[in-house]
Amino acid sequence: MMGGITLDSIKVLQDSPGVARDSSGSPLLTQDVVGVIPVPLISTGTDANVQVRGVSPNVFKIRTFAKIVQGRMFQPGLNELVVGRNASKTYEGLTVGNKVDFAGGHWQVVGVFDAGGSAFDSEVWCDSQIFNQVLQRPANIFQSATVHLSSPSAFQEFKDAVTKDPRMNVDVWREVDYYAKQSTTMTRLITVLGGIVAFIMAIGAVFGALNTMYSAVAERGREIATMRAVGFSMWNVILSFLFEALVISIIGGIIGCLAVVPLNGLTTNTMNFQTFSNVAFAFKITFDLLLMGVFFALVMGVLGGMLPAVRAAIRPVAVALREL
Repeated sequence: MMGGITLDSIKVLQDSPGVARDSSGSPLLTQDVVGVIPVPLISTGTDANVQVRGVSPNVFKIRTFAKIVQGRMFQPGLNELVVGRNASKTYEGLTVGNKVDFAGGHWQVVGVFDAGGSAFDSEVWCDSQIFNQVLQRPANIFQSATVHLSSPSAFQEFKDAVTKDPRMNVDVWREVDYYAKQSTTMTRLITVLGGIVAFIMAIGAVFGALNTMYSAVAERGREIATMRAVGFSMWNVILSFLFEALVISIIGGIIGCLAVVPLNGLTTNTMNFQTFSNVAFAFKITFDLLLMGVFFALVMGVLGGMLPAVRAAIRPVAVALREL
């Protein structure tokens, strides 16, 4: 929201090398006006900062990963909104057909768009010219401009041309890199908290496996002694108990995976501390994550089953038989 780019600079961008054009020859560029409005959360009823982005009518030609999935696109020059899929599920009143009042204007929600789970799914989009007027900002000042390039390899040529132009005073980023930088703090926080929770649960899982396998060793003294007496080696005993620990852990891992599958697609929200706007996002439970969960359970099973297996294997046969 602190950015600033003039209409004159946007005209220079339109003619820069590497900028793609549509079938009519118009450059694929959208100039954005960004603001934040308070909207109540459906879950709590308390206000959250929702990012509103004024965009050009051709925005879906620039951000090709996004598409309208319900209703229609807003009409230029009208107070109409299209909302991100996650935003429509998270905030009150952001559904097709509803009217919303903010920044002194009256707005009609006419569509819902899907931006592939990106940050745009948390946003509300409208006509940038109208949004500028409602916010009473200068008509020729925008917060950012986004261009669609003719090819990925054209980025460096475009960046060099823009940054070396004496008329320009802008930063040039790939959009994915820009949002990665914006979400650094939130990503680090989630990673650290998730790591702490996983570490604590891993310790609990190891102790659970230790308790289970030590109990199994204590209850199977006769079985272990008999196996050793008839010629089974220490490694045979260790492997048998490790195999049992792996079976128990893989069953637990599969049950854990089944327990989290219902969370797939569940929408929640958090604050982006670098933009002070709320970000609504959906949990995505992928097959790769499920495999990682089962593998994590197997590792915990090995760690928890190793010591009991070794204890079972090193017990002297004669002592084990006398204790029966």
